[in-house]
Amino acid sequence: MQATGHGPVRNADGALMITTRRMQGVSVDPARRTARVEAGVKWQKVMAAAAEHGLTGLCGSTSDVGVVGYTLGGGMGSLGRKHGFAADAVLSVEMVTADGVLRTVCADTEPELFWAVRGGKGNFGVVTALEFELFPVPALVAGGLFFAGRDAAAVLHAYRTWAPTLPEEVSTSVAVLRLPPLEELPPPLRGQTVVHLRYVYAGEDPALGTALVAPMESAGEVLLGGVGPMPTTALDAVHMDPTDPMPGWEKGMLLADLPAEAVDAFLAVAGPDVQVPLMMAEIRQMGGALARPARVPDAVPGRDAAWSVFVVAPMVPELAEVVPAVGRGVLAALAPWAAPGRMVNFLGDVSGPDEVLAAWDVEAAGRLLAVKRAVDPDDVFSTGYALRARRG
Repeated sequence: MQATGHGPVRNADGALMITTRRMQGVSVDPARRTARVEAGVKWQKVMAAAAEHGLTGLCGSTSDVGVVGYTLGGGMGSLGRKHGFAADAVLSVEMVTADGVLRTVCADTEPELFWAVRGGKGNFGVVTALEFELFPVPALVAGGLFFAGRDAAAVLHAYRTWAPTLPEEVSTSVAVLRLPPLEELPPPLRGQTVVHLRYVYAGEDPALGTALVAPMESAGEVLLGGVGPMPTTALDAVHMDPTDPMPGWEKGMLLADLPAEAVDAFLAVAGPDVQVPLMMAEIRQMGGALARPARVPDAVPGRDAAWSVFVVAPMVPELAEVVPAVGRGVLAALAPWAAPGRMVNFLGDVSGPDEVLAAWDVEAAGRLLAVKRAVDPDDVFSTGYALRARRG
């Protein structure tokens, strides 16, 4: 299934693709603080509709991705530490299963399927619509700071001690970016390797939101950026993810801890002093509401992790062998501090169903396979981050 084409990571030779891009319905119920969103909708449409009522959805780092695919994979966004994963907010799922039956799946009607589909990605049917909670949002304080690459060590070490002091109202990440020499980039960033701090405060005290970021402003030379009031419809400006299509390679892991030794290991393989074909190597703070079970439990893994690591690289024919080796090398360097599980949306380049299944613990994996065998025993849905009902 495909809505936007964002994030395909494996070939689907011999498969039939179902596109949902024409399913563009969005309705907001401000009294109930809910939205019903069809399967082809991108987050930007939802965020705009919700903002008219002083509400927001749990969008990711860019609103240019599809709501359904992002949410089914968990959905860790800019308000995650305050409100949790996007999957946690889902109230019901409209979907067509492999037997051709259109179902409305919720905690009361089909609790096991409802558990599995929220976090288990597209393994159980074609999701045609989601209904989920929206959240009231105070005035956000948000933005980003681009630091000179030569200060990467100072900035990352400052970040690892600063981030754990923050309240749950703050969601942050930091990334080493290797930026291309494109004219559309601001001159201080053009063709440079920089460190990008991303910051979102969603609390009740804007002055506090501004003050909390102050310790990082002196961690290194700031080339560009700042933090200030920001509407939810402008949250894309925090991460500034590119929206133009491009071939890429990506992979992620989770960390239980981020001691100084882990930062040094990260810099040794992904920092500005090494020549590697990476566009981004990111460390994202987890915890807060991301660490708590959903009100109605779901299949999102990795809640015990303290940090997420995600690497992205351009994938062109001349780098087809180098890029995976370098990207996996970054994660291998951080293996001593790894946490169990993986973020499903950040699985990236996987070898097959067994690696996908390893994102969950043994109990959750067994439960997911049981649901898969019940609703898709013939593996009709068997591409992408696929689980297999028929193993071996």
